[in-house]
This record gives sequence, structure tokens and C-alpha cells, in this order.
Amino acid sequence: MIIDIHGHYTTAPAPLGQWREAQLAALDGGQPPASKGPVITDDQIRESIETNQLRLMNERGIDVQIFSPRASFMAHHAGDFETSAAWSRHCNDLIGRVSELYPDRFVPSAMLPQSPGVEPATVIDELERCVTEHDIVAVNLNPDPSGGHWTSPPLTDKHWFPVYEKLIEHELPVMVHVSTSINPAFHTTGAHYLNADTTAVMQLLAGDLFATFPELKMIIPHGGGAAPYHWGRFRGLAMMLNKPPVEEHLLNNIYFDTCVYHQPGIDTLLEVIPHKNIMFASEMIGAVRTEDPNTGHYFDDTARYIQAAELSDASKQAIFEDTARAVHPRLDRRLTAQGR
Repeated sequence: MIIDIHGHYTTAPAPLGQWREAQLAALDGGQPPASKGPVITDDQIRESIETNQLRLMNERGIDVQIFSPRASFMAHHAGDFETSAAWSRHCNDLIGRVSELYPDRFVPSAMLPQSPGVEPATVIDELERCVTEHDIVAVNLNPDPSGGHWTSPPLTDKHWFPVYEKLIEHELPVMVHVSTSINPAFHTTGAHYLNADTTAVMQLLAGDLFATFPELKMIIPHGGGAAPYHWGRFRGLAMMLNKPPVEEHLLNNIYFDTCVYHQPGIDTLLEVIPHKNIMFASEMIGAVRTEDPNTGHYFDDTARYIQAAELSDASKQAIFEDTARAVHPRLDRRLTAQGR
């Protein structure tokens, strides 16, 4: 089985974006949208999924995708907590509907209603609701709700502890994933995302979070940003900071995905990071949606890179399926209940 742990609903039907535009316009005095959320039919969902994500999954041999709201749409910087709470609820409910329509192919992951300057504990009600109503298997946590200005404490700070405690209670891993950058110095997908991935690794290295929360599992997307490609720097910094070796300090708790869009990058990731800490992902129809003229295939067709790498069958099995099931126990239970 091939499990893609990183997918976003980037092709959601137009009424979702229209509702959001009205919500944001209301912040400046416009007419607020209906509180019940956008009106989207099952047929609209089917059309948006079957001609896009599901078509590509079938072409690329991907069996299951962990599916979450569009990352750049989270936009936690916009409005206040109430703004974010309403938006998160409607986005998460839409993901739940996709999972209900395609229970064998998509499993839900939730965004959280974060807001700059607001205590993270305020997201717990929505997290609990998504566990109860949608049986989510993971969540996305934005370490920078300010949208590129980095006003929040590091991930190792007690500021975040109420969320971590709830994640552990529900056996939910967390993907550390920022949203839109409103800082003109940082392009959203080309800089802000990769900066955030690298920053998360460094924050975790500099702290002792996993001594406090040994059961917490964190996924650093997009191949870990710069971390795997400067692994010697991080190993050396761990020594200078009097931390245990990086492998001991971090690699029992953090994992990297394969959203790296060329073969040399994937090969480096596979050479540097233990294969037990790598999970297959594509983030298809995401940041890079074009074909690579050097290969004739889409940049985000990452399964091709794993298949082409010099890996043992055991390593491929771990990357494509086994680690994902181990890190996402709720996903594993879903698949087991389906006889898979």
C-alpha cells in the first residue's frame, strides 16, 4: 500500500473561497456570509476530487491520502479568533465530507483555529470536535499564526503545551505547517514554508520538548526544509548546545516527508535521514503544479523518485506504508477495520 501523508484540498469548490472572501470583507464592514457556511453539494465535491486528486492518485498508484484544508487558505493572521474558528470549522467539515464520500481513499486531518496573540488552548474545542465528528488522524499546527512575522514563542515553549497534551491524549501526530506569508520578504511556498520547516527543526534541537513529551510525534514537511541538507550543521550545533546527539535528541519523535521535487533532493534525504524517519508524501496539486521538462513528469509525482532510488524492499515498505501507520495510530485502526 502507498499512503500519502500530506495532501490539501487545493481544488475545493468555488463556494468555499467565496464564503471566505465575504467573511474577510465583513471585517471591513461588508455583509457577513451565512453562519452555516458555504453551500456545497456532494456532486461538486465529487467533481473537484475525481478530476484532480483522485485521478492523479490512480495514475500514480497512491492508495490513501491524509487530506487537510488548503494550507495557504488557513491564513490565521486574518481577523480574530472568532474569524479563525468559523473558517476552521467549515474547512474541517468539508474535509470530513470528502472522507465520507471516499472512505477508502481519503482520511481527514484538521486545521486548527489559531490566531496571533491568542492562547493555543483555544483551539482545543475544535480539535475535540474533529476527533468526535470526523475521526481525524492528524492535525496541522502553524508555528507562525502571524503570517511571516514570527511573533509566537518557539514550539518548545510552554505556550504550546496544552495542545500537545491533547494531541497525545487522542494519539494524533502533528504536522508543523505554516500558512500564507504576508511578509513581502518571504514568498509563501518558496521561502516561508521551507524557512518554517528549518526553523521548527532548530527550535526542537535547541530545546528539550521530547523529554517532557516523549510520546509526541511531529512531522516536518517538505523534506524537512534545509535540515537534512545541512545535517552536519545541526549535529554540530547539538554538540555546541550540550544536547544529546541529534539522532537521540530528535529522531525518536520527528519525521520528514518526501515533498521534495527532484531526484537529487530525494536521494540526499534518503542518504542522510534514517529511513524509519521518512514518510511518503506528495502535496499533489500544491505549491508546484507543473511538469519538469527534464523528466516529462510532474514535479510533485514523488512516488517516482522513491521507486527510482536505490532502496531495499524493506525501506520502500517503511516509507510507503509502515511508518505512516505507526506514527498515525488512528489511521492504522481505520485501515485495519477496512481489512487493509
